[in-house]
Amino acid sequence: MTSVIQAEGLGKQYRRGLNVRRSDTLREMFTNLIRSPLAPFRHPQRETFWALRDVSLEVREGEVLGLIGRNGAGKTTLLKILSRITRPTTGWAEIRGRVRSLLEVGTGFHGELSGRENAYLSGSILGMSRSEIDRKFDEIVAFAEIDKFIDTPVKHYSSGMYVRLAFAVAAHLELEILLVDEVLAVGDINFQKKCLGKMDDVSRAGRTVVLVSHQLNQIRRLCERVIWIDDGRVRQKGPAHPVLSAYESAMRRGDRDGSNQSLRHATKARFLDWEIVEPQGDNPHSLNEVAPTMVAFIIDVAEPVRRGHHGIALYNSERQLIWGRATDGVELTIGQHEFRYQFPMMPLRPGPYSWHVSLYDDGEEVDAWECVPDMVVAIPSFQHTYDRWNGVLNIPTQFSVHTKTTQEL
Repeated sequence: MTSVIQAEGLGKQYRRGLNVRRSDTLREMFTNLIRSPLAPFRHPQRETFWALRDVSLEVREGEVLGLIGRNGAGKTTLLKILSRITRPTTGWAEIRGRVRSLLEVGTGFHGELSGRENAYLSGSILGMSRSEIDRKFDEIVAFAEIDKFIDTPVKHYSSGMYVRLAFAVAAHLELEILLVDEVLAVGDINFQKKCLGKMDDVSRAGRTVVLVSHQLNQIRRLCERVIWIDDGRVRQKGPAHPVLSAYESAMRRGDRDGSNQSLRHATKARFLDWEIVEPQGDNPHSLNEVAPTMVAFIIDVAEPVRRGHHGIALYNSERQLIWGRATDGVELTIGQHEFRYQFPMMPLRPGPYSWHVSLYDDGEEVDAWECVPDMVVAIPSFQHTYDRWNGVLNIPTQFSVHTKTTQEL
């Protein structure tokens, strides 16, 4: 498939401001002037920071690519570079096709012009003829739901009217590439649903969309690939489900890693690690298929455990208990052991899950561990296309219609 956006080593450096030292008193000002007469003529020191650093990406024709990350991570800066609003400090980007950017409410609109005039102006800037815009104009107005105000200067529009018209123009004109940055959050819930449906249509028509959103269900529904931007760099990229699950897990845990083990004071025995033994994949903490599954938890025993009680629980990202079990009569010798669990299958909906394991001996706690990292379920969804109708279980099924014969009736 043809690449329509390609970027290598993109970086953007900004100045944060001027660090100018101010004297607290007139006396201090004169003292400093005597000590260093040339100081007022020196250029003040400028502090710089990298909003984006060494970002490379490729977007294929007809693809809907999602960009996720915290506020201030660099997502908007990346879109501004791709839309030619901002020049990169390092690296390069090449775009093949006409691009429309929706980076903020009313981008590209002239406040003194009416909605009608702005629609035609936007289209002409993008290289479209008047006849092309005429052909789409009624659809644009109907979608934006502003027919009574289409001849009103847009400076009098509410933010919702602004974004409805801006999105309608961008989505209906014959563009190859659409860059969208969170502006859909301004519209009401019904308009957001319309936008999602329209972007489905846009992608099916072979047009390319790069979408920034904090609403991960939107990303999960629309995007096959996702790039996670963190502190100006690409932290992870790949298929939507594993990247989104890893991001949700990091946000829920406050981005902590396995270093929390140092906070535990277990001396008799201690859980060290966990992994998915079967089915085997590239990542031992990611489940990528509905199949017989074996999960192992490694424990290091320093003193024998004679009357052990072992508990285990699996939680989803909302800390809802999905499954749990307890086993009595566990005996462990000194050394490392694996607690293995064999499941016929784990038909869980995509997302991050966390294991909690514990061990007691003769009623006293030996160790309890919130296993890190989370288990990421990257299985495709076999359920309803709308997330609100998806349940906890994600079971692959086959549907058919059987017409009863007269004998069966």
